[in-house]
Amino acid sequence: MRKYLKIFVVFIGILLCFCTFEMKKEKAVYTAVYNVGSSGTRVEQIQRRLAEYGYYTGYVDGIYGRGTYDAVKNFQRNNGLVPDGIVGDTTLSALGLFFGTGDIGSDERELLARVIYGEGRGEPYDGQVAIGAVVLNRVKSEDFPDSISGVVYQTGAFDAVRDGQIWLEPDQTAYAAADEAIAGRDPTGGALYYWNPATATSRWIWSIPITYSVGRHVFGSKQ
Repeated sequence: MRKYLKIFVVFIGILLCFCTFEMKKEKAVYTAVYNVGSSGTRVEQIQRRLAEYGYYTGYVDGIYGRGTYDAVKNFQRNNGLVPDGIVGDTTLSALGLFFGTGDIGSDERELLARVIYGEGRGEPYDGQVAIGAVVLNRVKSEDFPDSISGVVYQTGAFDAVRDGQIWLEPDQTAYAAADEAIAGRDPTGGALYYWNPATATSRWIWSIPITYSVGRHVFGSKQ
């Protein structure tokens, strides 16, 4: 009997270790170091944020070249950081960017990108970030489910779920917009709803004060 009990205890220990590993893997942090030669959507986000702060005037092309390097150094110098032109955790934090998901797993991140793509592809980039922000604002709100999947799949919440566009493969812009929303960027200022004024038929939705508008969508929250 003791022999089987020991085997059972060992089995449970292995199972717990495996589950812990999987959870850590699922919630992997996406932070990295960016320098000359780096490229991709996260470099675009760095360039866009530097441009917002008045440091970068080149094309937002996702290519970490000399212009981005000089802009980073100037930003670092003016914010008390080591002006090495390398974007790591400290510089990302100073820029207000966080390329990680915290308590948001990779599956939830992908789902957020899917709803952004299904609902907002073809919209301006800020409009796509705004859609992601609305989803996350609902997660934080006591009036909605407390997870991205719960919010997205709430009955009648999103047309993309109802018509199946949620299953379309997101592009890199949608993923970038999801990452910015996860990092805390919210162009809407806390909106919980958005709609297309040209197609909205609900009388109730028009009772919500509009606080932000971009592309074909308007955003707002109940008072």
